[in-house]
Amino acid sequence: MITDIPPFMPALFIGHGNPMNAIEESVYAAAWRAVAATILRPTSILCISAHWETEGTFVTAMPQPKTIHDFYGFTDALYQVQYPAPGSPELAGRVRDLVKSTAVRLDDGYSWGLDHGAWSVLRRMYPLADIPTVQLSLDRSQHPRFHYDLGRELQVLRREGVLIVGSGNIVHNLRLLQWDAREPHPWAVAFDTLAAELILSGEHDRLVAYAALGEAARLSIPTNEHYLPLLYILALQHAGEAVSFFAEGLPLGSISMRSVRIG
Repeated sequence: MITDIPPFMPALFIGHGNPMNAIEESVYAAAWRAVAATILRPTSILCISAHWETEGTFVTAMPQPKTIHDFYGFTDALYQVQYPAPGSPELAGRVRDLVKSTAVRLDDGYSWGLDHGAWSVLRRMYPLADIPTVQLSLDRSQHPRFHYDLGRELQVLRREGVLIVGSGNIVHNLRLLQWDAREPHPWAVAFDTLAAELILSGEHDRLVAYAALGEAARLSIPTNEHYLPLLYILALQHAGEAVSFFAEGLPLGSISMRSVRIG
């Protein structure tokens, strides 16, 4: 097992999509496994998931976070999945101390844990569930620039062996989802393509100000909780650092599975 820590751990944004990706084989599950195999084993994982929205900013600080099944209407097998990764009160405290732009409160009372935005992808990447993992919440009262700037404050963690994972979807419109879609909506293709171009060219300001990107952006991001984790990961990029995509696709017509690797 490789344990050496590189100068900077990569940072990942993962389009998690349908929760069934956690238990069904798919090109996306395979891509998540494959990217983990190219990364030196992290000391711990910090996940920013679309599925933990709060008033204020919180980080899980319990020693053993619970597995949260925050969805409904799926097969019983999905509700039986457990991801018993240990927590890391130490990493939670480090995050609290690093962030100066807002108060980060420790959730050490088991009000949260690991939601499916985290465990559905991590169980594919690290199936032994043996890497300490914490989640950082999304303050729903704040604007996109706040989230990007908060992400910048976490850059030093990449030098400390922490794998930072954002989990959401660049395009996420459940109202216009089509289970039997043969082709994605044209607006979904347009925004996913534009976002990819802006990511590759490093135009982060335009991605932060996504509301100015037109009708395709409005349809792709009707609410921004699935988009915001991308901003955290982009904020971790250093000047000149490589960026690439390790998964993509628009299943169900209105969900982008595009996944981004920094470093």
